[in-house]
Amino acid sequence: MNKLKIATLVLVVVALIALQQLGLLEAFAEPARLKQAVLDLGAWGQLAFVVSYTFLQPIGVPGTVFVWAAPLIWPWPTAFVTSLVGSVAASVLGFSLARFIGREWVTGKLPKRVLKYEAALEQQAFTTVIVLRFLFWMPQWLHVFFGVSKVPFWTHFWGTLLGYLIPLLLVSMYGEALFELAKQAPAEIWIALGISTCVVAAISWWFVRRRRQPLR
Repeated sequence: MNKLKIATLVLVVVALIALQQLGLLEAFAEPARLKQAVLDLGAWGQLAFVVSYTFLQPIGVPGTVFVWAAPLIWPWPTAFVTSLVGSVAASVLGFSLARFIGREWVTGKLPKRVLKYEAALEQQAFTTVIVLRFLFWMPQWLHVFFGVSKVPFWTHFWGTLLGYLIPLLLVSMYGEALFELAKQAPAEIWIALGISTCVVAAISWWFVRRRRQPLR
C-alpha cells in the first residue's frame, strides 16, 4: 500500500510539472485562452485537455471550467466524450487520493451537510452515487466523501459515469449557445435572476423551518 501511495503522489507531481511546461496551467484564466492553448497542441489537444482536467480538478480547479470550455473548442460530440472522460477520470483520482493516501486526515474535513447521505450510501450505494453525481457533479468534497466511505471502487466508477451522462450531454450540446447568450444578456437580466434566486431560497428556507416546527 505504501508503494501505491508513493506511486500515486509521484504521478500527480509529474503530471502537474508536465502541464506547467506545456503552458496549460496559465491557460485557465479565461475560456478563450484555454481554447487557444488546446488548439495550439494540434492532435494532442484532446489528450492534454483530459490530462489537465484529471489532475487539476481534484486539487482545486473547478470542473465547470473544463465542462463549459469543451463546447467552445470542439463540436458537441467531441466535447461530450472529452468532458465525460475527463470528469470520470478526475473523480476517480479524487476518490483514490482520499481513499488510499489521506483517508484518516480528510475524514474530519468533510462538510457536515454530506454526513446525511452516509445512511443512504450504505443501503443503496450505486443509486446514491448516481443521484449525488447528477445533482452536484464533481466538487472536491464529493470525491472525498465517496473515497472515505465504504462504497466499492467499481460501484463508484459506474455510478459516477451514469450520473454524469445527462448533465454533460446537455452542456456539450447547448453550452456554446448558453455562453453566447450569457455574454449578450443585459445587466437587468442578471439582477432579476439574482433576486429570483434569493426569493426562492428564502421561501424554501421558510418552508423547511415551518415543517420542522412541532405542531401545537
